[in-house]
Amino acid sequence: MHPTKNDITAKIRKQVIEQLAPLLADAIALKLQTKQAHWNVKGENFISLHELFDKVASEVDEAADTIAERIVQLGGEASGTARAVAKASRLIEYPFTIADGQEHAFALSSAIAAFNSEGRDAIDKTASAGDAITADMLTGIVRGLDKQLWFVESHLKGQTRDRRSQVA
Repeated sequence: MHPTKNDITAKIRKQVIEQLAPLLADAIALKLQTKQAHWNVKGENFISLHELFDKVASEVDEAADTIAERIVQLGGEASGTARAVAKASRLIEYPFTIADGQEHAFALSSAIAAFNSEGRDAIDKTASAGDAITADMLTGIVRGLDKQLWFVESHLKGQTRDRRSQVA
C-alpha cells in the first residue's frame, strides 16, 4: 500500500481495499455492459431505452470513478485496465446475441441487480471493518443504482426475476 496520512489503520484500509477492488472491476464491467446495450438496442422503444441506457452508463461511470478514487485515498492501487477488469469482475458476460429492447432491459437489469448485491455486501463488510466513510459512499452508489434498476425494470413486462445468476 502507498503511504498516507489517513488515520484509518493500515489493517482496516487493507480490508476495505480488498472489498473495493473487485467492486471497481464490477463497476467498469457494468458500464461496458450498459454501453453494449445502448449501442445495440433495437425495437419499438429504441429511443427511450437508448437514452436510458446512456444515463445508466453515466451513473455507473461515476460510481467506478468514486470507487477507484477511494481505493487510492486509502493507499491502494486502482486497477481499471481491460485485462484487469476481465480477470477480476464477478459479473457474468453480457449476451452479444440480443438486440430486442425487452431482452436488453432484462439482461441489463439483471447485471445492475448483481452489482448492487455485491455493493450491499461491501457496505456491510466495510462498516464492520470500521470504515463508515466507505460504507456511506457505497450506500450512495447502491442507492443511485437501485433507482436506475427501477427505471430499467419499468420497461419489462413483469420479468423481474432472472433465471440464471448474474455473478460468476
